[in-house]
This record gives sequence, C-alpha cells and structure tokens, in this order.
Amino acid sequence: MNRRTTLLGLAEVLAWWAVLALLWLVFISTVSTLELVVGASAALVGAFAAWGTHRAVSGW
Repeated sequence: MNRRTTLLGLAEVLAWWAVLALLWLVFISTVSTLELVVGASAALVGAFAAWGTHRAVSGW
C-alpha cells in the first residue's frame, strides 16, 4: 500500500466509525460513560469489518 491508499483506507474507516457510532447513540436510551466506550469500541470493530469487506469485494 502506498501513502494515498493508506490515507483513503483510514478515511473510510473513520467515516464508517462515525456513522456506526452515531447509530449507536441514536438507539440507546441513556448515555453513560460505559455506554460511550462500548459503543465506540463496537463501532470501531464494525468499521474495520466494513472496510475489509469493501476492500475484498472491490478487489482493492
């Protein structure tokens, strides 16, 4: 991977993380510190899964 593809991959992971974290916040009833940590962690795992899936499907 060169610098450009690394930055594009990082931007894609960050975009997925932001969308998934926002969805998590919309669907929970109370926002506590523990909920924020769990939601951010779960969104990060989901973001890497989505990025990997997109990369595998597109032949990147």
